[in-house]
Amino acid sequence: MPLTPEAQAYLNAFHASGTPMHTVSPEQARELVAPLKLKREKVSTTREIWLAGPAGELAARVYIPLSAEDAEELLPTVVFFHGGGWVVGSLDSHDALCRRLCNASGALVLSVDYRLAPEARYPAAVEDAYAATVWASNFIEHFGGDPAQLIVCGDSAGGNLAAAVALMARDRGGPTIIGQWLLYPITDYSFETESYRTNGTGYFLTTETMKWFWDHYLADSAQGIEPYASPLRAALAGLSPAVVLTTEFDPLRDEGLAYADLLERAGVPVARVACAGQIHGFLRRMDLFPEAITSAVDAVVQGWQGLHSK
Repeated sequence: MPLTPEAQAYLNAFHASGTPMHTVSPEQARELVAPLKLKREKVSTTREIWLAGPAGELAARVYIPLSAEDAEELLPTVVFFHGGGWVVGSLDSHDALCRRLCNASGALVLSVDYRLAPEARYPAAVEDAYAATVWASNFIEHFGGDPAQLIVCGDSAGGNLAAAVALMARDRGGPTIIGQWLLYPITDYSFETESYRTNGTGYFLTTETMKWFWDHYLADSAQGIEPYASPLRAALAGLSPAVVLTTEFDPLRDEGLAYADLLERAGVPVARVACAGQIHGFLRRMDLFPEAITSAVDAVVQGWQGLHSK
């Protein structure tokens, strides 16, 4: 299908006045992804906390859903890692998405502010993400979360981190993760897919920007073949069920689909959510895509419920 009207309007405005991220410094790029000033969806509670990381404390934010205001049982816990190519993004840039995920799923959401590149290159971000998940398994009960119901989730680079954390938890003997919610994830250090060829220019996220992200993230290009950098190159047997969301006009579309295929071939249950007519990154823009985001998040939750009930 063609681009949705909202996506087309966004791209028109971006092409008229937007700055390609790969043409600026990381510091300038972070200013381009400043937190959105919009009315925030109400949740029951948010708490700003610090948790132990491998190189010092990490900032994090806990979200409690409205449905849990009178809950007596511990809540499933979604450990969330924001997108931004490992270079940009923050707790605040993805606040609206975390609130939507929290209320739609009825789960506690723990959003983690991992270290960014190039100041901290691979594997810093993924080690932070794993450490945060270990921390949740030990301490999230103090905030009302259930350490026996941990789900890892992220969008784009955050989806890459979520997939890598699931691999690390399997390889390192824990913690137990019951699900992965991978939202248009980066899964491979490669630019050779059909979706890169057809969607690599003109649709907000470009091939040049993805190369810029990878160049800042990796200390050496040879690291790109490592499974915690490129989960598509990993053996995937024994992982938890996954929901994989992809968008039609996205250079990352095919590697997300390939990851879902590889998971299924490894015997991992997978639910797929395909967002027709959409572009990469739309989930962060609640101001521009409110109905599409609500539908997509609901589909992720429903996909997970379908997998979890089997």
